[in-house]
Amino acid sequence: MNQSSTRLGVDIGGTFTDVVLEIDDGLGSAKQFSSKVLTTYAAPENAIIDGMQQVCGQAGIPPSQIGQIIHGTTLATNALIERRGAKTALITTQGFRDVIEMRSESRFEQYDLNLVLPEPLLPRQQRYTVEERIGAKGNVLIPLQREAVERLVDSIKDCGYESIAVGLMHSYLNNAHENMIRDVIAEKMPKVAISLSSEVSPQMREYERFNTVVANAYIKPMMKSYLDRLGGQLRNEGVECSIFLMHSGGGIISLESAADFPVRLVESGPAGGAVFAAHIAARYGLDKVLSFDMGGTTAKICLINNQTPKTSRVFEVARTYRFKKGSGMPISIPVIDMVEIGAGGGSLAHVDAMRQIRVGPESAGSEPGPACYNRGGERPAVTDADLVLGKLDPDNFAGGTIKLDSDQSKMALQKTLGDVLEMDAQTAAYGLCEVVDENMANAARVHAVENGQDLTDYTMIAFGGAAPLHAGRLCEKLGVTRLLVPPGAGVGSAIGFLRAPFSFEANRSVYMRLSYFDPDLIRQLLSELETEATGFVRSCDADAPIQAEYKAYMRYTGQGEELPVILTSKQAMNPDAEIFQALFEKDYVDLFGRTVEGMDIEITVWSVNSTTLPDAVEPAEIFHELTETVSTQQRQLFDPAVGQFVPSSIVDRHSLQAGNRVVGPAVIVEDETTIILPSSRQAVCQVDGCIDITLSEQNKGEVQ
Repeated sequence: MNQSSTRLGVDIGGTFTDVVLEIDDGLGSAKQFSSKVLTTYAAPENAIIDGMQQVCGQAGIPPSQIGQIIHGTTLATNALIERRGAKTALITTQGFRDVIEMRSESRFEQYDLNLVLPEPLLPRQQRYTVEERIGAKGNVLIPLQREAVERLVDSIKDCGYESIAVGLMHSYLNNAHENMIRDVIAEKMPKVAISLSSEVSPQMREYERFNTVVANAYIKPMMKSYLDRLGGQLRNEGVECSIFLMHSGGGIISLESAADFPVRLVESGPAGGAVFAAHIAARYGLDKVLSFDMGGTTAKICLINNQTPKTSRVFEVARTYRFKKGSGMPISIPVIDMVEIGAGGGSLAHVDAMRQIRVGPESAGSEPGPACYNRGGERPAVTDADLVLGKLDPDNFAGGTIKLDSDQSKMALQKTLGDVLEMDAQTAAYGLCEVVDENMANAARVHAVENGQDLTDYTMIAFGGAAPLHAGRLCEKLGVTRLLVPPGAGVGSAIGFLRAPFSFEANRSVYMRLSYFDPDLIRQLLSELETEATGFVRSCDADAPIQAEYKAYMRYTGQGEELPVILTSKQAMNPDAEIFQALFEKDYVDLFGRTVEGMDIEITVWSVNSTTLPDAVEPAEIFHELTETVSTQQRQLFDPAVGQFVPSSIVDRHSLQAGNRVVGPAVIVEDETTIILPSSRQAVCQVDGCIDITLSEQNKGEVQ
């Protein structure tokens, strides 16, 4: 991939905006400069400008020298969660007006008699129908009359809609009717944004497809406005370079593609983190990695096998019922498969009716922030507990840009938790941290079980501002014996943006049983998808070599879910039913332990992901000649293993040289984060600056 020598990675999170400037010296190495600034909710672009000015000041260059900006944001996700999108209408097939309200008709908590389903994004009066019908094979059963469309558009053009979603039955097979509706809307309502389900998500399952196109339409005007403002602000700073955005599947797309399909950005920040962890895994030759990303608002856990994050076709936004599957808003887009829970530094704690400490999903964010920020927050957050337990230096948080007030933390902990449960602030802080750590550990266990994996075989890679504070304890709970905290861990997702390739995944539903296998149709379909995906990549990079990954989503006939089966280029372009069956059965056995005899196999969705070739990864050098690090500084750190405060060494990460060993308990400090080293662990600084944490000598052979 042809890259500019000076690039900027920006990750807008719920609490902090992370900015990383990378300058390539042309000799195979690069200098990095980073900054964390509080996210400005009203105008997120302001935080980007502030962070950019800080890192450019550190590097001693003007912003005009930046050659490329890669950006990830939570704006799309937050707009969907908080219902802050544009006034939107849905036009659908007659008889299917209530699909997004009826959902899948399944109860995600079947024994809850008072179960309340989430409200759809659009109320019923904003959903309209037209008389038409495309059959399941793409044939026209009821033609769409242009006059009927014109009457409908005339009736709604004065309703104040800013955006219109169009989702018709089986339009993924034949988009003629959706295109006609778009033409009429563009003619009669030229200022209205339009989203077609046949473009946004051309896949079967009308609930997911309709919901996805509605979500895209809902956030499209807001994202276009934000991207336009960002471009204007950057030009005012003298920045004229190309701006790209990270999409949920772990690749980079153009500004124009992001503006057309903003729904693909819902997991852009976490996707950058997964790419970052995959890059570290490749450097260290690790085939089984547990990626742990904990920021100010959420924690994200992802399994990375063979240095490649697992991807999925469906992601749920805004789960409303204890993060239970099925209680959220399904978005049918290519996305890195991960579990995300409301457990970040800003996650707020309370005592429930059973007198138990609960943490999250509500977050203090950056406004007002945790109580210790002294910005008006009154309820205790995870950061408050970390401060009281000695994990944080109140004078050196975020590089000293934010001064923390431990007295405010103690007051909030005492008032909200201590007084209710009859304990002091320190005990409340311990309880809060144990609860949030166990929540994250349980999420990791469940995610591993769902994927048929044993976490004891995995190496954890921790990044994000809060992850190194909790990763050591998390490893103890999960039985994970090795933990890596890479350089730049506090801004890991932003660095991940700079490691991601340009890519785009094209999907389409064409139903086919292996008993009616059609090689010519498959070859034509995959070729068309490859052309579509490659076209989007070429809009970002006109010259770089491109490779394609082919997938067929397969299942036994009658099953409700599919397995993604990866095909080589030869298998995709020379389709063979026996090979398809063998590939599916191998993946099925890997996951479930056996095949199902006598059942036909069907393919529901086809996909092609076109991507530029990744940069070559230089293997990390492992240092074996160790020297003990002796620190003259100490502070009291609470050790959960013994249930009390213990004297702990304080070590400046930047003072560590390759081969330096630190034995826990210890605190390894840097500007963007802090690494807590439990008494059961030891840390070695590797040649590339990565902190390699393993069981200490006296604890080898046993896992706490």
